[in-house]
Amino acid sequence: MGHHHDHDFEFPFIGGSSRESGDSEPLSEEGESNTWLLDNVELITVGVDVGSSTTHLVFSKLHLQRLAQSLSSRFVVVERNEMHRSPILLTPFISDGTIDVGRLSEFIEESYRNAGITAGDVDTGVVILTGVALERKNSRAVAELFASHGGKFVCASAGHNLEGILAAFGSGAVSLSRRQKKEILHIDIGGGTSKLALIRDGEVLETSAISVGARLLAFDDDSAPIRIENAAYTVAEAIGVTLSPGTALSETEVELFAVTLAQTLVTAALGEEGNALSKELMLTPALSRPPSPDCLFTFSGGVSEYLFGRETHVFNDMAMYLTAAIKTEFEKRDLRITPAGEGIRATAIGASQFTVQLSGNTILVSEDVQLPLHNMPVVCPRISEQPTREEVARGIETALTRLDMENIDSPICVYLPWRGDAEYKVLLALAGGVNDALRDRLASKQLPLALALDIDLGAALGRILRDELGFTAPLISLDGVELRELDFVDLGEPLEPTKVLPVMVKSLAFPAATF
Repeated sequence: MGHHHDHDFEFPFIGGSSRESGDSEPLSEEGESNTWLLDNVELITVGVDVGSSTTHLVFSKLHLQRLAQSLSSRFVVVERNEMHRSPILLTPFISDGTIDVGRLSEFIEESYRNAGITAGDVDTGVVILTGVALERKNSRAVAELFASHGGKFVCASAGHNLEGILAAFGSGAVSLSRRQKKEILHIDIGGGTSKLALIRDGEVLETSAISVGARLLAFDDDSAPIRIENAAYTVAEAIGVTLSPGTALSETEVELFAVTLAQTLVTAALGEEGNALSKELMLTPALSRPPSPDCLFTFSGGVSEYLFGRETHVFNDMAMYLTAAIKTEFEKRDLRITPAGEGIRATAIGASQFTVQLSGNTILVSEDVQLPLHNMPVVCPRISEQPTREEVARGIETALTRLDMENIDSPICVYLPWRGDAEYKVLLALAGGVNDALRDRLASKQLPLALALDIDLGAALGRILRDELGFTAPLISLDGVELRELDFVDLGEPLEPTKVLPVMVKSLAFPAATF
């Protein structure tokens, strides 16, 4: 389906003409009515997951529909149909420990060919980088692979916390929690780490990560380790097993290693005390509280494929052993494992997009802002209707930590989901909290900050922040827009003569729970 372009800024809808009563509906070249085209969008999206252990792609077709009966410019995903899944590739590395970009490029090109899709067919997508792929040399090289796509692709660098959130959404666990009104502890087990996400009523409350994974050890055909991660040495020391490259382990030693990993993981998930190894292997602060007695447990990641019987192939690592040990630990505690949907592909997702047009009368754009801006991650602090300055600053700090963005190195968009009374003291508290949390982070690098409200006070908030509090980084203060965590925002140049500022919101497209 074609797109309407205005000022080189994409809008995913096509304008149509009105018709008199009794006239036949005009049809597009594809035979669709213009009225339908006004309210419906079909996009092809691709999700690319590049991790320490595996790489894979998922191609999907999205049907987006305008919110009904409001003439809104906001489109929401109403249907997501998977078109093609690539094979799972063991992420290729070269001898210096960096990703083999040539081999990765060949795999991506082959995946496109097998899907019968060209780069030009793809409307939007997301590249998720995790683990070793996050290292600067690797992330730069992978980003260059998609440079020709321009603003079409969102590149999300996922540290431990963000990866846990993405896995919770991408697996379908968040959807399952929302649908069943249940608390869920989601466990994503990768090659080197496991991410925990506590979810209640469709909201990810908190996350944590621990060094438990299926490829902490990888073996040759004679059971001799050929890959030993640092965490594996820590576990081996705790259980009295000697690890040495090329020296085979006995079946008993491998099983003991797996049992120890499973016990350590379950201890962390349940918030149990007394496991010193669990504390030593934690990569983030532990979950602040244990799951409730009626909590459901869901899994994603490579090990989940074995847990649910979707994979039987042996990759000469710990996956099969770890799966058996986890099942045993859950049976001991009479805990039930609930299917959510996606497994190893939980973070290989797509991106949808829709637009919101903002009035130029109630927003602020400082003179030092250079538009357009692309792919700004949305930071969503949790604040009350009468927030204090300290609460706002603390909320922004917590939201940055959830997204692994403590060290900001690119423009960001902070969405303040506030709907209270428009009192000066509240606006001052909002501006003060933003200033306290972000001024030093952004001013030294002159990184632009976009503030977004869903009520018409963008200009007022921006003026307080800039004129009264002396915020010196480039600033755009928007209103009339609704955002959420895991969104990414593009800002176009103001459209003449109205000075309307076009905003494109790219939302990651997650599957719904299938159980």
